[in-house]
Amino acid sequence: MCSTAKQNSGLWKCPEVTSDAQLRLYNSFTKKKELFVPINGNEVRWYTCGPTVYDTSHMGHARTYISFDIVRRVISDYFGYDVLYCMNVTDIDDKIIKRARERYLLKKYMEDSSIPINKVVEDCQQALTHVKEIRSRENDKDKQTMYDRQISSVENALQNLHLSSDDEMKRKKLFDDCRDNLATYLDFNHSHTTNPLENEVFLDLARHYESEFHSDMSSLNILPAHVLTRVSEYVPEIVKFIEKIISNGYAYESNSSVYFDTIKFHKQHSYAKLEPDRMGDIAALSEGEGALTTSENTTKEKKNDCDFVLWKKSKTGEPVWQSPWGLGRPGWHIECSVMASAVLGPQFDIHTGGIDLKFPHHDNEIAQSEAYFDSDSWVNYFLHSGHLTIAGCKMSKSLKNFVTIQQALEKYSSRQIRLLFLLHSWSSTLDYSDHGMEKALTYEKMLSEFFLNIKTHLRSLKQLNHSSAYTKFEEHDLTLNERFSAIKKQIHIALCDSVDTPTVMENIRQLISAANIYMNSTNITINRLLLRNIAAYITRLINIFGLNSTSSSDDIGFTRSGEQQASAVNVEDIAMPYVEQFAKFRDAVRTEAITIKNKEILTLCDHVRNEILPELGVRLEDRAGSNTATIKFCDPEVLKREREQALLVEKSKQEEKERRKLEQQAAKEEKERKKLEQQKAKDEKEAKKTAAKEKKNPNTKEPSQSATNDAVTGATANGDS
Repeated sequence: MCSTAKQNSGLWKCPEVTSDAQLRLYNSFTKKKELFVPINGNEVRWYTCGPTVYDTSHMGHARTYISFDIVRRVISDYFGYDVLYCMNVTDIDDKIIKRARERYLLKKYMEDSSIPINKVVEDCQQALTHVKEIRSRENDKDKQTMYDRQISSVENALQNLHLSSDDEMKRKKLFDDCRDNLATYLDFNHSHTTNPLENEVFLDLARHYESEFHSDMSSLNILPAHVLTRVSEYVPEIVKFIEKIISNGYAYESNSSVYFDTIKFHKQHSYAKLEPDRMGDIAALSEGEGALTTSENTTKEKKNDCDFVLWKKSKTGEPVWQSPWGLGRPGWHIECSVMASAVLGPQFDIHTGGIDLKFPHHDNEIAQSEAYFDSDSWVNYFLHSGHLTIAGCKMSKSLKNFVTIQQALEKYSSRQIRLLFLLHSWSSTLDYSDHGMEKALTYEKMLSEFFLNIKTHLRSLKQLNHSSAYTKFEEHDLTLNERFSAIKKQIHIALCDSVDTPTVMENIRQLISAANIYMNSTNITINRLLLRNIAAYITRLINIFGLNSTSSSDDIGFTRSGEQQASAVNVEDIAMPYVEQFAKFRDAVRTEAITIKNKEILTLCDHVRNEILPELGVRLEDRAGSNTATIKFCDPEVLKREREQALLVEKSKQEEKERRKLEQQAAKEEKERKKLEQQKAKDEKEAKKTAAKEKKNPNTKEPSQSATNDAVTGATANGDS
């Protein structure tokens, strides 16, 4: 037996592990990349903080949701984990309450035709005074700028009111220009008149913006959550959760509200795990309590300044739910603790959100949950997306660098925006600007051209069940294949390194560059199967990253948009024979036109290439030194966008040319003007000099003049004689 074992030991030897590349994620708990180990084998339970639905979604939201959509896709589709993804929607919040109430009061006011115009003017003046008072107490510069704009708009409206003699026109003008000020003023003075106000009034506003949010996410090709939770649907669970925290000794009732006892909790556990240095940041804690809560009111109710609210006693004009402590509503932080735990259990793998939520929101979530379960481990990995700036500045409505998702999609495609995100780390600051988007557009064009060139070569490749599809790997093929293998390893290492997409994108660029050099090499036979393998690999990556909204295992490159994308018919396969014959006909006509120098026919050939065929999703490329055009099938929308962008570039160049021409003309005129001024100054100087000299010697004549007079006299004398 022993001899047999000894004999077999030489037959096979286990290969040594040469790479320790395993998925690591940057964990906000430890501030470093940690080995990712799910709690339950291959299953990953994941909770992400969703939107507070009181306004239109903006690029700040896109920063978080696109970033974590990419990370989610990589963890699921590349690493093969079974992800359960849960997201909440905050539909009970101070901002929602205030916005809904303001709209309700303003709508009632505007629809009341019995209010005379002089009363409307008076109310607008009062609203202006009210907002000026708010502005005087505001320290935030962005908000100061916002109020300044509002104030200026109202002042202009009131000053120019006399320009119209029609009362209805005046009313409309005041409502248009004073809307924000008037809504704030009405809510401040008349919110008590809305009591009782049905909860549906507030929830209707939330539902409207939630629908907008889902539409925006779909437009950005962001995968929907497996489970979506709304605060309004979990109020009973929230009440029970708070009761358990109280019974565990970490919360207390005060004036019909309930507060979390941070000091007592910190003695038994650890408060502010994510941002321990901000534990005493009273300003941040106060802001987290909500826009309708003032520190003057809550300070008397709290045991400690850093305690935060779990259940709020509802004031007049606010929505209400029943609780053991009286009519009220949930605090902001408690919702996520309850809903995440209800769906994912007492401990789960990943929690994500924007970096601005670290403290106090996420730290308070952790504290509440650990207080409820009386444990020190609620979530294992906390991931935070980086900040988003607009053209290098903090995003702000008041500074006019506030971009909604809908506005961004009017200018750029979902794919182009996602490419911008892929070119930056999900955890670092990302700047949204035309300059940054230009890099994304360039990268998209590189990918698109690569896939089109590959498809041109693959048209002559037989089906893989045909023997002629497989050709011998020559030296140049082996060299490219080795480069391909090395880059795949680097991409795997980058994805293991906390999903480092910028490094992945750079490696894809290098692989495309190597493939392009190979395709453009002369005196070699192209191995089409090798090119297909490279293109299929890159296509798989872009599918994982969400750059294609739908894909098939047989597809290479970008999918088409709209109806063509949904169609199972391969348009290229059906249309190619017809397009090839038309292209040959055009090539012959164009060649003859060049020979006889017929510009009219060449113009028509260009028109077909530039205007007609792109509408059908076909790009013809005339190559210098060749009479045969290259045929490329593209997404008509992409070709249309390319054409529009090319026209914009051409227009920009023309405008720049005109600008330089005007500048040169202006410079020339300025030079002439200065020259005339210098000549004028010189003449004036000479005139002053001559005048001064004549004044000094009034009887002295210039020698030249004297000589001239003598000559004239002499000539006259001679003539007389």
